[in-house]
Amino acid sequence: MESKNNTKIGRPRTIDRNHLLDLAEKIVTEHGVAALTIDALAKAANITKGGVQYCFGTKEGLINAMLIRWGIGFDKAVNLQLKGKTDPLSHIAAHIRVTRDSDPLSDSRFAVMMASLNPSSEHLDKTREWYRRQLDGLDASTEQGRNARLAFIANEGAFLLRSFQLLDLSKDEWQQIFCSIERLLPQDD
Repeated sequence: MESKNNTKIGRPRTIDRNHLLDLAEKIVTEHGVAALTIDALAKAANITKGGVQYCFGTKEGLINAMLIRWGIGFDKAVNLQLKGKTDPLSHIAAHIRVTRDSDPLSDSRFAVMMASLNPSSEHLDKTREWYRRQLDGLDASTEQGRNARLAFIANEGAFLLRSFQLLDLSKDEWQQIFCSIERLLPQDD
């Protein structure tokens, strides 16, 4: 159906789930996770609440989709950094490089979502599993393994401090911190 000015009227044939996730991240970034509701997302996307519910079910489903998408993107970036290597030390080093080069705005979006997690929620369990996978295969009985674990923990601490805006770091300070963290890891030959 077309209107008098030749613009189409009616619902779009499909709902772009990634566009909805982009809008949800924008709501969280600008107004906090409390402002993220099915209704607010529907209004931002100019679709019905039913359309949002069709894609995500509930707010919990929406937050889960946001966390999964962030994790997939981060994991892809780590895999690119690995350049075919599969050992746990290389994985930790790649994880640290991706964090070092990350965008503070994206990090803060993730932190806001993380802050919304209930300690008994399924999302928190999935996040714990993701963190456990990051350290899979690491041999903490060796000095290299212990140093890699320490580097990983320092990396995540720096990430969370910056993401939650608890520590204001310049770009130079951020890079200096990561130079120190990376010194804990074995150096490529």
